[in-house]
Amino acid sequence: MDEFKFEITKNLGLLSESPKGWLKEVNMVSWNERKPKLDIREWSPDHQKMGKGVTLNAEEALHLKEIMEQYIAEELES
Repeated sequence: MDEFKFEITKNLGLLSESPKGWLKEVNMVSWNERKPKLDIREWSPDHQKMGKGVTLNAEEALHLKEIMEQYIAEELES
């Protein structure tokens, strides 16, 4: 089986930290030496282990932004 490669090319922000020290982060990640994509997931403190997450291309990230803006607007109205 081929080796799985990843590289965090840019950290965009920390969302939270678990009691065990794992970090839920928003990063740009290159998977198997491909173009970096927006990635949201939990990482061990040394960034050698990861939890399940979601990876988005630029178009998907834009749609998520629009959805989140609508969600926030609705929450502020209620």
